[in-house]
Amino acid sequence: MRTEFFLPMAKVPTVTHQEKAVSCKNGKPVFYEPAELKAARAKLQAHLAKHVPEKKYTGAIRVVVKWLFPITGKYKDGEYKTTKPDCSNSIKLLEDVMTDLGYWTDDAIVASLVIEKFYADKPGIYICIEELV
Repeated sequence: MRTEFFLPMAKVPTVTHQEKAVSCKNGKPVFYEPAELKAARAKLQAHLAKHVPEKKYTGAIRVVVKWLFPITGKYKDGEYKTTKPDCSNSIKLLEDVMTDLGYWTDDAIVASLVIEKFYADKPGIYICIEELV
């Protein structure tokens, strides 16, 4: 089984899962998502909900994600993006949303992960999921 799609977005989310915040209530830490993180999660959920596979992935899979950011300044289409957000920080929120939507049984089955980030004329997120034999 293979699932492949592109999520066109004028503004690709740059907030990451690591940006959760903490407050103290009754002397105990309480973690929460700030408004910007909640908005990014909702945006990803709305776009990804249209592409949920009919059947959940259950075995080892490879996930390829290409973050395509709008071109700014001196950058060119296809040029690698070497500024924040970090690839490793960006992927966690995406994986969590895909897990919540039912793309797979658990993101632990992602045995191979390829993440790239570029500047692009057509910004968005390209995603390809394939079973590993």
